[in-house]
Amino acid sequence: MNIIEQADEQFKLLDKIPLGAFVIQSDYSVIFWNCCLEEWTKISRSKILGNSIYEYFPHLNHPRYTSRLDQVFQGGPPAIFSSQLHQYVIPVALSPNKYRIQHTTVTAVSALEKNKFYALFSIEDFTDLTFRVQEYKNLRDQALAIAQERQKAQQAAEVANRIKDEFLAIVSHELRSPLNPILGWAKLLKNRSLNEATTARAIDTIERNAVLQAQLIEDLLDISRILRGKLALNLETVNLAFTIEAALETVQLAAEAKSIQINLHLDLGIGQVRGDSSRLQQVVWNLLSNAIKFTPSGGQVEVYLEQIDSQIQLRVCDTGKGINPDFLPHVFEYFRQADSSTSRSSGGLGLGLAIVRQLVELHGGRVWAQSPGEGQGATFTVSLPVMQQSVELKMEDRSIAEDSYPLGMLYAPLQGLRLLVVDDDADTREFLAFLLEEQGAIVTSAASAGEALSLIVQSKPDLLLSDLGMPKVDGYTLIKKLRSLPAHQGGEIPAIALTAYAAETTQKQVLTAGFQLHITKPVDPAKLVAAIAALVQT
Repeated sequence: MNIIEQADEQFKLLDKIPLGAFVIQSDYSVIFWNCCLEEWTKISRSKILGNSIYEYFPHLNHPRYTSRLDQVFQGGPPAIFSSQLHQYVIPVALSPNKYRIQHTTVTAVSALEKNKFYALFSIEDFTDLTFRVQEYKNLRDQALAIAQERQKAQQAAEVANRIKDEFLAIVSHELRSPLNPILGWAKLLKNRSLNEATTARAIDTIERNAVLQAQLIEDLLDISRILRGKLALNLETVNLAFTIEAALETVQLAAEAKSIQINLHLDLGIGQVRGDSSRLQQVVWNLLSNAIKFTPSGGQVEVYLEQIDSQIQLRVCDTGKGINPDFLPHVFEYFRQADSSTSRSSGGLGLGLAIVRQLVELHGGRVWAQSPGEGQGATFTVSLPVMQQSVELKMEDRSIAEDSYPLGMLYAPLQGLRLLVVDDDADTREFLAFLLEEQGAIVTSAASAGEALSLIVQSKPDLLLSDLGMPKVDGYTLIKKLRSLPAHQGGEIPAIALTAYAAETTQKQVLTAGFQLHITKPVDPAKLVAAIAALVQT
């Protein structure tokens, strides 16, 4: 009987235990390999018996292990190998993505020959860790996904910060630019060294740039109203053909200055829409202004108005610089411009199209842009529902600043009217007093609410004109105190509110406080005079 047969007889009981076991002798040849190991490793007993363990597991030939095995072969105490031994001694054959771990104990077993021992490897706690490894992989994947999301968020934040910085730079540039000719010509006028023609040109330049600056500020206020959900709409039945023609009158001079031909293709037989006529005119004005701005001299702008099923469709097509395909998805976003560099050829804050989108969507419609590419023009299309009463429009009380007094009264003398002007800004008080006195009014000025109340007690005026934003006691508090007085002490004096906080004020707030009218700054002189006359005569 050879040594393998003897070992098989000696260790046959190891075939009946649910543990892996094998035996090697001092020359490291395998003399026993039990059934469990055959199943776990997929190495048959007939193949491995009689061969060196190194042929299958060369990692076992390491001083860390051989020194302990030498002790076993000499009859020494059992040696416990770490759980990582499976990587070297028993690389168990499993299906892909399967993982196992084991604890291996090596024990000295007496051989049949005198003073010789075998090394018995018993492999226990053979545990399938597939679930735990998969769980780890899932956690790792989640961690990677979170890291990627954070990176994307960081990149988005960096882009947003860059856009914000660019926008602030543009705002600063665009607001300062009109100030240059305004202040420059104002200083020249102050010296009174200009002839009549140059003086007239200076005044026209100052007025034109002041109007431009007011429009820039109004765009900022509109965006503020939109973002806070405070944009006011005054619903009525609107004929878009009339709206387009009214907007065209506003931009006609700018088009003529660049020799741009604007051609109208309006279907006058289409239905009407439900909306705010002034806001819809603002939409058309923005689209036409945008087309004129980006169309070179001698170009053309085509305006189409037609009805497609239940939708009214307005298209503004130009032969201008077109839109880069990469920027096309961002054309209606806030604070975005295709060219935000200091060398850009076009001015503006880049808010016009963002305002257009919001106004159109408030009217239950949609707007989109198309362009074949740079240098190939662009088309902007607005689609609005035809008189859909079910469209939900967000309405708030409209500011009386938007022509809430009789428009027919473009000029109304204020001869003999006693007016009290209250404003903490000295320049504003002086301007209003001069303007109203030129119209025949008797003006008294006050720099604070307290001073105004004292003057009213001394001499009751015919009308109060008060700023809202004042330190310590504001215009709201002033009017409330005034309305608490009896009529003979001025409690029923008509009052108009003036404010630069247009985005914060609504007609409801003004009327609740006790004012009859509200006018935003900068004040149009003719409209202010008409408003005062209309209020006093009621």
